[in-house]
Amino acid sequence: MALSDIALCARALVMIGAAPIVSFDEDTAEAEVAGMLYPALRDGMLAGYPWRFAAKGVWLARLADEGVGQTDTGETLFALPGDFIRLLSLESETGGVPEFEVRQDAVMCRADRAYLRYVGRMAEASFPAFFDLALMTRLAAEFCLPLTESASRAEYLFKRAEDQFRAARLADAQQSTPRAIDDFTLIGVRS
Repeated sequence: MALSDIALCARALVMIGAAPIVSFDEDTAEAEVAGMLYPALRDGMLAGYPWRFAAKGVWLARLADEGVGQTDTGETLFALPGDFIRLLSLESETGGVPEFEVRQDAVMCRADRAYLRYVGRMAEASFPAFFDLALMTRLAAEFCLPLTESASRAEYLFKRAEDQFRAARLADAQQSTPRAIDDFTLIGVRS
């Protein structure tokens, strides 16, 4: 079942015994806490692992017009996509991996063109069930202290959230065939 941001927060609130919300605009402590914490927690969970379900790829556009996007050292600045959360890999047009540095909303590297693989922000309805559960548990842990003032319950929920995060990472890792190690010098030496 596809869940919205409100539905995820409502379920997390129920997990701590608080009243569920139907909008972030409600005049309740639950809605205020959920509205303030949810976006950062969602993005933090997405950034916390190279999720296959959230992986995207795109050829990057130069940050500015021809020549303006180049630095004094000959490196080019490329604009990061608006939904960018975490860099997974960067390749040049020739297939090599250039040295790069992420700077705010841009990436700088020595390449004329750059292909970015990244974890991107996506609609909550696209989250798989294993991620929903991990996110709800983390939200419950974060919501617990400001809403219930129970440090022991919050500590329990943080441990449970870590377990759910590990289970979600395992489930996500099993969504594709593992990559073979093709060129590894120690394997060649053993032959």
